[in-house]
Amino acid sequence: MAALNRSTLRRLQNLPQIPSVWEGDRRPLSNADSHMMLDDDDVLEAGGECILWVDGSEGVVRAMDMVGPDAGPEAIVRALLRAMEHPQSPAPAVRPQKIVVKNREIQFYLRGVLQDLGISIDYVPELPLIDEIFRGMEEVAINRPPELPPQYAEVLMEKAAQIWQDAPWRTLSEHQIISIEINQWDVASLYVSVLGQGRMDYGVLLYRSLESLKRFRERVVNNDESFEDLEQAFLGQDCLFLTFESAADIDEDDDEIDLADLPPSEIEPNFGNLHPLEGLRSILYEEEALTMLVALEAFHRFFRNGRRKLGSDTFPSLSSRYRIPVPQPDGEIQQVSVKVSTMPDVSDELLQMLGDEDDDEDEDDDDFDKPLLRDDLVPQNSFLSLGAVPWETVEFLRQNVQFHQGAEIDINTAGDGLPVVMIQTSHPKAKTMIQDLKEAGGVKGIGFNPGENPFQDEQYDLGILQTKNGELYLFGEFNEDDPVHQEARKKWDRRCKLTNGWCGLIIAKGLMGASRGQPQFKDMIALLEVRWVSAKDLGIGPLQLMPMF
Repeated sequence: MAALNRSTLRRLQNLPQIPSVWEGDRRPLSNADSHMMLDDDDVLEAGGECILWVDGSEGVVRAMDMVGPDAGPEAIVRALLRAMEHPQSPAPAVRPQKIVVKNREIQFYLRGVLQDLGISIDYVPELPLIDEIFRGMEEVAINRPPELPPQYAEVLMEKAAQIWQDAPWRTLSEHQIISIEINQWDVASLYVSVLGQGRMDYGVLLYRSLESLKRFRERVVNNDESFEDLEQAFLGQDCLFLTFESAADIDEDDDEIDLADLPPSEIEPNFGNLHPLEGLRSILYEEEALTMLVALEAFHRFFRNGRRKLGSDTFPSLSSRYRIPVPQPDGEIQQVSVKVSTMPDVSDELLQMLGDEDDDEDEDDDDFDKPLLRDDLVPQNSFLSLGAVPWETVEFLRQNVQFHQGAEIDINTAGDGLPVVMIQTSHPKAKTMIQDLKEAGGVKGIGFNPGENPFQDEQYDLGILQTKNGELYLFGEFNEDDPVHQEARKKWDRRCKLTNGWCGLIIAKGLMGASRGQPQFKDMIALLEVRWVSAKDLGIGPLQLMPMF
């Protein structure tokens, strides 16, 4: 048995001792009780236990702890010492005269540990105050409404699975808004914004008003907003939402995990409501559930029927009407007429907000035409390398890769091979990257541009892909002082001169396998033969890392 050290004993002995009786106990809790008592980040799985120390004379809780079922009796003592020295209720630091418990093992353990503190530890068959507290928690847990109304829970989960299967974020950007006219349950129209093109948060937001949507977008693009202001902007939205997360516990800092790479069985939908006066609520009540059911089914049908047109270069003007079946409590089916339409004008207005923000930061008119350097094409933690592929290998890849973008002319096969950028990532992410490049019309060129981090006094060589639709994508940051990169760049420039300015991009799978860093032929799934582009031709000038607040 562990014993208190002498300094702790002296500190506790110096506490005033009052003629009060404290109750103490340790009891298992259901998962619902745990959710009710703790913040989401601290919720324990079912099987957690609660330790309570209550001042029976004053009727106040002095300490409460949630522990795992395997925690030893030391946890009870830790909670008791905190109840004495640092009570969670506004009460002075004191020692009780007497402690009562209803567990013999706890009684004997406390007697051994506390024998020098002058506290009487007795056994009693009942602890009325603690019993009352636990009964109250159980009643609250029982009366807590479910996250979804039971009669609509199954069908809503089916609709969520449809949306995940549709993956509208592969086609629609957040600013491309779709309206759903419902005219039911005090909702005239909902305005859908899709999350997911940034491959971070996936879902759909269904705003109850365009004003709320525009107001939030304006505040998000305002660089002067502090974190607290952005949090208030988030809580000030008026919308229903459906988001997706992993059903398994994943470290939030693990950049390697992309939900889109997981099988559908590991994806968990979350429904909820945001309102300026309610904040965030992860519960849908009956009318909200019905609204969400109709809206998701209507959006699913509209997206499925118009996917090809919605994926065009310009956001088209489309409109369709649907009759959505809604189950009624009496078993009947109500048909709700819904109109779904794209909103090109609103989408242009939202996109213009981003354009205006960029314009405000540029003082020189010549800068307005500079393309934005994006970093959302190459998956994080990809393996990057500069090198050359022998000409016989190039010919083999041309015939065998899943995607090949050939050169407009015959490339001069001088030197030891085609200079290439190799990007190796997971198979799902490689396929997504190839699809993104296809949608951009392919790759026009590969180049390098100077960059610097003034805070660390570091100079960088920024690897850039230029797509045929004019976008610029960062594929790598290379320290200019790195001798390995310096040598690789010299060889790269020399080889590009020998090929008359032609180079290649190879996309490979197998990042986590035995071929990591050295992909085999079977791992190379895309070859794009493109032009080498100088920093001058890129036209963006030296780039500088700026702080983000």
